[in-house]
Amino acid sequence: MKSVLVLAACAAGAVLVQGSLVQNAIAETYPSRPVTVIVAASAGGPTDTIARIVTERMAAALGGATLVVENVGGASGTIGTGRVARSPADGYTLGIGGWNHYVVNAGIYPNLNHDLFGDFAPVAQLAAGPQIILSKKDVPATNLKELIAWLKSQPGPTMATGGVGAPGHVSGLTFQDKIGVKFQFVPYRGSAPGLKDVVAGHLDTMIEQTSGALPQIRAGTVKAYAVTSPTRLAVLPDLPTTEEAGLPGFQVSVWQGMWAPKGTPKEVLDRLGAAVREALADPKVKARYAEIAQEIPPAAHQSPDGFTAYHKAEMEKWVPVIKAANITPN
Repeated sequence: MKSVLVLAACAAGAVLVQGSLVQNAIAETYPSRPVTVIVAASAGGPTDTIARIVTERMAAALGGATLVVENVGGASGTIGTGRVARSPADGYTLGIGGWNHYVVNAGIYPNLNHDLFGDFAPVAQLAAGPQIILSKKDVPATNLKELIAWLKSQPGPTMATGGVGAPGHVSGLTFQDKIGVKFQFVPYRGSAPGLKDVVAGHLDTMIEQTSGALPQIRAGTVKAYAVTSPTRLAVLPDLPTTEEAGLPGFQVSVWQGMWAPKGTPKEVLDRLGAAVREALADPKVKARYAEIAQEIPPAAHQSPDGFTAYHKAEMEKWVPVIKAANITPN
């Protein structure tokens, strides 16, 4: 009997060693082929911009791997998140999206065919940044108070959004409540095409993330009135905060992150998390973030475990709020 127990113990130990060797082998060889990164937003928008900055540097951190960014917008990003959720959990399909794609949509789409928390393995938070209140160029306002007065004088002012529940939509709903104006919200498949129509003068206003708004502000194709951060932006020192511009209590920060399908091996998630941390520590990446007024996430959010906890906390905080606001897809 004793010899049987010894043999059983040895066999169990061998299985553990073998499993450990297999896991180490996965980590050492991953990735051995191109990795598809599905961005749940349109090309050229804020989330896409961040995705391309980070994945370009991650490729080097992963030994020269090929990371192919694929933009899958539409239905407020739910088509893209669904693609990720249904992909094999092998690390070769990843998702990059924002707070709206992986948190807010859970409160808007109660019958979504995938769970925005339970069907994903968080990898790391990638960025966070404020928004800027914009208008088309020919609006006769020179500051936020004048913009609000002009909006109140219009029979049905329009606001572009990157889709139902997008950051600009949620902020726009809050903005209209604070100033007493009823907007006609016009949703797009991502914020980039919406901003193009503001630039073209087809729509009146937009609340856009800094990474998307800055190029148009610098080009002089839109007017900027205030930033939704507690302090002014170093890249736009003359732009007042919402507090300074006369809209107290209107501060917003929008974040982006990376996910893999649920069940992705921990060793792969850890390797990806390490690649994200290496990318975010790179001075060139930091400089590019500074150019578009994006913040590097806290170190605790740059790992699978830390980002999982943050994602869960954001779900618990925002989903009840979104449901109570009765935001619907139509």
